[in-house]
Amino acid sequence: MKAKKIVILGGGYGGLVTSRKLGKLLREGEAEVTLINKHDYHYIATQLHKTGAGTATDDKITIHIPNLIQTDKIRFKKGVIDSVDFNSQQVHLENGEKVSYDYLLLSLGFEVDTFGIPGVKENAFKIRSFRSTKAIYYHLLHQFEAYKEDRDPSRLTFVVAGAGFTGIEMIGELAEAIPGMCKIYNIPVSETRIINVEASGSVLPGFDQKAIDYTSNYVKKYGIELMTSTKILECTDTAIKLDNGTTLPSRTLIWSGGVRGNTLLEKLGLPIEKSRVKVDRHLRVQGMKNVFCIGDAARFMKNETEALPPTAQVAIQQAELCAPNIIAALRGESLREFQYSHKGTVASIGNTAAVGNVFGFKINGLFAAFMKQVIEARYLFVLGGPTLVIRQFSKLAKPYLKTAPQNK
Repeated sequence: MKAKKIVILGGGYGGLVTSRKLGKLLREGEAEVTLINKHDYHYIATQLHKTGAGTATDDKITIHIPNLIQTDKIRFKKGVIDSVDFNSQQVHLENGEKVSYDYLLLSLGFEVDTFGIPGVKENAFKIRSFRSTKAIYYHLLHQFEAYKEDRDPSRLTFVVAGAGFTGIEMIGELAEAIPGMCKIYNIPVSETRIINVEASGSVLPGFDQKAIDYTSNYVKKYGIELMTSTKILECTDTAIKLDNGTTLPSRTLIWSGGVRGNTLLEKLGLPIEKSRVKVDRHLRVQGMKNVFCIGDAARFMKNETEALPPTAQVAIQQAELCAPNIIAALRGESLREFQYSHKGTVASIGNTAAVGNVFGFKINGLFAAFMKQVIEARYLFVLGGPTLVIRQFSKLAKPYLKTAPQNK
């Protein structure tokens, strides 16, 4: 019997964990698995704020995909998805290549949602990928370098939009990184500003009040200015206009205001709701028997009115069930329904503090920061066992560059 072809689109949390699990569960010669991703590396999305601030080595954030998958059972293909023909069951790549499938998994991740605010798409830096956050780091270095020439205060005014999970982690990392950059460029820290702008009434909306108070007090201790109940109306390359009548002279807006599903999904004619693909209880695209969708791309309803959030925890749990369900489908067996189990959430505020709720216990401070590391270690263990955990955690933070590479 000819081996079935399984194609996975996207090498993020969902796609990679599914690939790894398929490699372990498939029988010899039962199926050919192809993982297609834009880059040949996987980046740890929950650590992108460190890339943006330059507080971790590149190889601590990125992992070479071919080193993670079982190459005897899984084939990796570097390519950009152009379209999918569901009738002929083919994935079309931008280079003209066509990849046939019997079973398809959509795990294409998220895109940043700027909500149509004028100038944000053109001028703000996005926390969406390794490359986009790397651009933030080089931009910061360039602003320090340029400030020594023109003393323009807008260069050292760093604004982060959004005080949710990602935004708080970003400002926490900046609070640790900026003093180091000031020392290298011989600029007083007092000449820099880090501002966090949040539309809701507090930082970390949805967290308990104790976590909110701890976070607010912690970041203020490091001189970070919190502007809650404040919306951004417009952004140019040199200023940010707020709805309270203030205009912030700034050349750096780091956007963490919201995410949406990958826009490619809307072009494929799939059932879309709120930018994400509607899936059934077995993680299949609604109305389709051989196409699955998980992670940030999927809209899985946890009840009649609420969908699961686009988080790494959700993507990993879905991947761990999706692989057995794909195998069950190709074997003609019954599929299992997905049941999400929330393990908790931890938001880091730099390297030595965090806040969160783990298994119902509210934690903060150094212990919470340790638990954040435990969570990261568990994911690395799922990907590559204890060897990968030891290798990644042994890598140290890198020194700041002394000049901003203009060609970057």
